[in-house]
Amino acid sequence: MSAPFLYRAWILASMVLAPFAARSSMRKLHAQGVTTKRSQEKLGHATQPRPQAGPLVWLHAASVGESLSVLALITRMGQMLPTAQFLITSGTATSAKLVAQRLPPRTIHQFAPLDAPRPVKRFLKHWHPDAAIFVESELWPQMLRRTHATGARMALVNARMSEKTVSFWAEWPRAARYIFDVFALILTQNDAMARNMLRMHAPEDRVARGVNLKSLAGPLPVDANALREVRTTLADRPTWVASSTHDGEERAVLSAHRTLLKRFPDLCLILAPRHPERGDIVEDLIKAAGLSCRRRSRGDAPGGHVYLADTMGELGLWYEVSEIVFLGGSLLPIGGHNPFEVAQSGAAVLTGNHVAAFAETYALLEAEGAARIIADGDDLAARVAQLLTNPDELIAMTSAAQRFVAAQDDQLDAIATRLITALELDRA
Repeated sequence: MSAPFLYRAWILASMVLAPFAARSSMRKLHAQGVTTKRSQEKLGHATQPRPQAGPLVWLHAASVGESLSVLALITRMGQMLPTAQFLITSGTATSAKLVAQRLPPRTIHQFAPLDAPRPVKRFLKHWHPDAAIFVESELWPQMLRRTHATGARMALVNARMSEKTVSFWAEWPRAARYIFDVFALILTQNDAMARNMLRMHAPEDRVARGVNLKSLAGPLPVDANALREVRTTLADRPTWVASSTHDGEERAVLSAHRTLLKRFPDLCLILAPRHPERGDIVEDLIKAAGLSCRRRSRGDAPGGHVYLADTMGELGLWYEVSEIVFLGGSLLPIGGHNPFEVAQSGAAVLTGNHVAAFAETYALLEAEGAARIIADGDDLAARVAQLLTNPDELIAMTSAAQRFVAAQDDQLDAIATRLITALELDRA
């Protein structure tokens, strides 16, 4: 299949834009503590040797959520392929840090190369993967076509595209076929996305519904010493968590907490904003609401009316501390955040109704009895109060969360087996 105009135009554009993109990308990585040596991975310069024993399976994800979602898949594929080695690439410093803490056996992390000729060629010349798995919406044209040209078998998993992306590819059928033809298998998150892949001119015989990989990821890491210290400090205080909140949501959460304090004067709110760098702003909001605040990033011990958990990588800790979790990004039209992480801790999930990004998941969690949709801050206060005063209802919700998580394990086996077959990897 000859390269369409759109692909050739992208190659020329990337050659012009690559130096600017490289400087911008490397500057961001440096600002987040990534070394100069490792930031060179964005230009395709490997910082680790390629494993020589066994086939190398490359998995590429964009950022934190996508990267963490494939770790359980790598672990399961590694159990089925005892000689295989794995390479996972991502684009952000945060994803690199969190993945490094949870790397499965025989797995290496690198930053993904920029989608320009030289970085991609350097990357592929060094790593030369035997198979490649791309996650969600990572459709970088040169990365895909140049990997395909090496002879590697390829798959797209957890496929999820915005309506804008779907419409774009639908209007460029020749370019879309050229891109999607590289995949031996395309697994979507749901039936609607499977239909959209066909609208985007993906090969019909290679498209199938999979599952949302985020439902298969293992529980978030928890530092046992930190958990013991937090529990000791909070002692018998009732506690609830509001996590991954965005600008415009904290006011509603704090208003709910003020209402709750009238009935539960010893109640502690652990507030973990989605972006910890907003810590100063959120602290000001807490004080403006007339509430006392202690702050994790300052080394304060848990306590006060509100404990501001403005650090990275500790959500698993807070989900273990309380069985009541409100998940943000949902009171405003943001799309919601990953409820699987909450369910995997065995906590009850409360969320606003703006959860388009996880609509099917919340429907399943609601049907199971593990999640409740709330309308606003007043409703949030009422729901939390109900769970605090009705232990049987709270136990029912947390038990439902545990059942929901247990049901996902068989699906992980099925997805891993399907990928191994499509990528023609030897299980011997």
